[in-house]
Amino acid sequence: MLLAFELSGEHATLPASEVVASLESVCQDFKIILSLDGCLIIEIRKDAGTIAGILAKKLSMTHHITEVLGIGGAGEEDVLDIVEKAEVEIEGTYSIRVKRVREYSTIDTESMEKRIGSIFFQRGAHADLKNPEVQLRLLLTEDKSIFGRIIFSIDRSAYEARKPHYKPFFYPGVLMPRVARALVNIAKPEKNLLDPFCGTGGILVEAGLMGFSVIGGDMQRKLLLGAKMNLCHYNIDHSLMFQDACREALRNESIDAVVTDPPYGRSAAIKAESLEYMLTGSLGEIYRVLKKGKRAVFISEREIEALAIAAGFKVAQTHIQRVHKSLTRRICILEK
Repeated sequence: MLLAFELSGEHATLPASEVVASLESVCQDFKIILSLDGCLIIEIRKDAGTIAGILAKKLSMTHHITEVLGIGGAGEEDVLDIVEKAEVEIEGTYSIRVKRVREYSTIDTESMEKRIGSIFFQRGAHADLKNPEVQLRLLLTEDKSIFGRIIFSIDRSAYEARKPHYKPFFYPGVLMPRVARALVNIAKPEKNLLDPFCGTGGILVEAGLMGFSVIGGDMQRKLLLGAKMNLCHYNIDHSLMFQDACREALRNESIDAVVTDPPYGRSAAIKAESLEYMLTGSLGEIYRVLKKGKRAVFISEREIEALAIAAGFKVAQTHIQRVHKSLTRRICILEK
């Protein structure tokens, strides 16, 4: 089965990386057919519906998972041709929505919805925009049109409810829940996850809500107390330690995954001469406690790839996230 993952536009590269990493965690028999701006088309050869259901509960940077019924060109006649040829049986009511990814297409979406609707009307199908039994969707990307049937939609409202200022303890400058969840998925934990600079526990909350055992450490007692408040608020089983990330109280190769967002340049308490020590020491400790073949996601405002390689890591990916004009995050995916 071909599945189209309609990606959110909040980041250029993280949504696709999250989908692929999540697939790798639950399924080995898949193939990337097309990687488009705003859409990733994957072939899953076995149990595609079940796997899509699992992913729908994991993903944070995807809007819809769609069963692909046709792929064609970007012109109006191309679109109508794939719809005409699509093998889709509608029992009951349906809706059709046409979505332009960014501004690649000049097709009028409302007009196209009516033209597609007339095709199904002639087949005897009945439209219902409020409560349809079948939801059809057409994506207009760079040079392709993707026609399909929505099988799962991701509920992103829960992430909005967990924004930092809605939690019991708030501290500025932390990751948004959708980003934190995506990074947890990219790290691919199996049982446990460590954040050695846990701050208020935002990353730990997202990992804990997915059922993983979470471990956090920090050198600021106030933030550790805040992290405890937040984790308890969501009833997450956790372990928190007052400790230096450069001297972890964990045994060798005991951790499945690491996701961390160190204070780097945000904290005036870190002097320039100690920043190098913090980065080098923490990367070395993360490498030591991480199991072989596992991943660490390390966020920094500066390039840390050379330091990570010196610690023993392979740099698998680097994602750039512009937060505001004075802060750009570098999200490095490291593999041991």
